[in-house]
Amino acid sequence: MKAEKKAPSISKIASQVLMLVVCLASFSSTGVLAVNMTVPNALIRGTAGGEALLSVSYSSSSLDLPVIKWQLAREKSVTVVQSIGTDIIGTLRPEYRDRILVFENGTLLLHNLRLSDDGTYDVEISITDDTFPGEGTITLTVDEAISRPYIHTEALAVLELSENVVLNCSHDNGTRTAYRWFKGGKPLTNVTRFTLSPEQKFLTITRVLMADDDVYSCAVENPVGNVTSLPIRLTVYRRSSLYIILSTGGIFLLISLVTVCACWTPTKEQRHPSTKHLSSFYDHLDDSPLSQTADELPKRKKHNGINAVTSLYILQQKDPSTDDSSSNSVGSPDLENPPCYSSSPDHGGRLSPPNGPAASSPHRCIT
Repeated sequence: MKAEKKAPSISKIASQVLMLVVCLASFSSTGVLAVNMTVPNALIRGTAGGEALLSVSYSSSSLDLPVIKWQLAREKSVTVVQSIGTDIIGTLRPEYRDRILVFENGTLLLHNLRLSDDGTYDVEISITDDTFPGEGTITLTVDEAISRPYIHTEALAVLELSENVVLNCSHDNGTRTAYRWFKGGKPLTNVTRFTLSPEQKFLTITRVLMADDDVYSCAVENPVGNVTSLPIRLTVYRRSSLYIILSTGGIFLLISLVTVCACWTPTKEQRHPSTKHLSSFYDHLDDSPLSQTADELPKRKKHNGINAVTSLYILQQKDPSTDDSSSNSVGSPDLENPPCYSSSPDHGGRLSPPNGPAASSPHRCIT
């Protein structure tokens, strides 16, 4: 009896499960209407000033136009554009005017990219007859193109075992950059004496060796490009014992020369070697009889590199005490006894004219 009771209960359960499966199949065939969205590429890389195509596609059983909405994820989401089909609804934000184009399948095209366009974009496509909208997410990165880098260093020629040498990989433009270094055209491997900065922009060589004499270059890359600098050559000179001797001797010689110059001072006679001779010469001229009887000071001029005194003619008047008859003054038109004219005497040849000794005119007196 118990076996007969168990058999109908099992068959009843099996029939109920079968009915449930049929109901689920029929429900799925009638289905809940929803928009199915596809995103071919979830990461788009763009260059500042260029274009970016945020591509999506959708499928729906409805023939109605879709309502498309693009938003840029921020602390507070910013609506980029909203449209029915390709017709934009409302007014675009100032930063997106004349830079937006929406396609029928929901794809968004951005013109004249800016660095501020970088971010994550959420898209939603909904249709009136469908219960659930389609949703998708695309990340856009906007970077600045890299200009050709160049290597800057303090000196391209160094001495072996000298101080550190720093190579700087510099460039004018570029965002989100990464750096790589090459020695002799091969990637630079980690060496104890080679140190890279955290961003690998600076390469430091500690205590340069002869093996470091080679060509070096750097490569700068970012999401939109990769540019390599022109190579430069680092020349290393060998340090020799002769160099050490010469450098040490040169320093000692320089110190000695500075010490001698600092201690030496010229004597008084060395400072004014000809003062004594010149003063005695002019004192002799001042004591001469000519200087006491002259009516005019002698004029000195230089003749053939020698100071000479020009010839001087002296006008002598007759002593009024020796002539009782001379009552008229000198220069009177009634002068009976005119003055005598004589040339200046030659005192040892010192007062001779510059053009040679002049012939002395005879002494004449008119009485």
